[in-house]
Amino acid sequence: MTEFLTRKRGRSGWDVTDTLSYIYLILGTFIMFGPVLWLVLSSFKTPQALVEFPPKLLPTAQQTIEVEGFDEPLLLFDVPMPGGTVRRMARTRRIGLEWHFIDPANPTEEPLVIDTREVSGIEAVRSVALALNNYTEPLERFNFLRFLRNSVVVTVTATAITLIINSMAAFALSKYQFRGRNLIFVIIIATLMIPISVILVPVFLVIVEVGWKDNLLGVIIPGAATPTGVFLLRQYMLTIPDELIDSARIDGASEWRIYWQVILPLAAPAMAVLAIFSVMWRWNDFLWPLIVLSRNELFTLQLGLNSFQGELNIQWHFVLAMTVLTLLPITLVFAILQRFITTGIATTGMK
Repeated sequence: MTEFLTRKRGRSGWDVTDTLSYIYLILGTFIMFGPVLWLVLSSFKTPQALVEFPPKLLPTAQQTIEVEGFDEPLLLFDVPMPGGTVRRMARTRRIGLEWHFIDPANPTEEPLVIDTREVSGIEAVRSVALALNNYTEPLERFNFLRFLRNSVVVTVTATAITLIINSMAAFALSKYQFRGRNLIFVIIIATLMIPISVILVPVFLVIVEVGWKDNLLGVIIPGAATPTGVFLLRQYMLTIPDELIDSARIDGASEWRIYWQVILPLAAPAMAVLAIFSVMWRWNDFLWPLIVLSRNELFTLQLGLNSFQGELNIQWHFVLAMTVLTLLPITLVFAILQRFITTGIATTGMK
């Protein structure tokens, strides 16, 4: 690993292209994973830490100390004293701009009263602390498992239907010769230029007519056939030699058996890529489920996260924590199938 990371393009020594390459890779890594790292760390912050300025990367919380004679723990501060020294003291009360401090080691001393307009440099004593209640509290009063089940049902079912329908269409458009084949393919690809907002109302009216309003089928079926999937699979299937299909027909294989036992296994890399795309589309979909579903027990995770948003207040600490949890399944799917991405996309369109 060390040899791989330190290898150079220049034979005699460090070359300027090596420097540019490392700058490009480091910058790209920061741009790609920086927001994800910020999201994960911010999900462990308290609501007060989220609104701090300037913001801090690590989740921190102000330290407290229990002092005899006080029912609640007191906040700790580093207070500058005359002569340049700094004392760590606990704040007992706050009256406007006047703060009252005591020495935790000697709480019977006369409290120190400081006007914050006259004394600057008072800093809260902070340490790294994980607000685990950001995860535990929503799980207790938020139907996370039900929403997770709905999202899994929608994603798995829709992805399976998408793979079957798109692969069938791609098989017909790539391996059968019939009049109008290219025109049909062009029409399918042309639907990519139609914005989703244009067809929302017509599709919704159809869903209402067939009785799929407030039904998970209304979320699953409308987007089952995707032009992107048909294009991806057709271009990949064009690389499969026609001689294999001819040989299967000579051996007496039916068209269904050719599709199932010859085409699908050879198109596995492209199918895996489409599966990843479909999982991402369905798992992160918010607009269409919001239109179709109105019953709380049918909400997906993305709709469930919207429940943390009120008219006057947004519970960002809960939103961030639940967002991290919703990212875990799709990350797992991507990690399992990512080895097919390069193969599937690189060979798509080659003939």
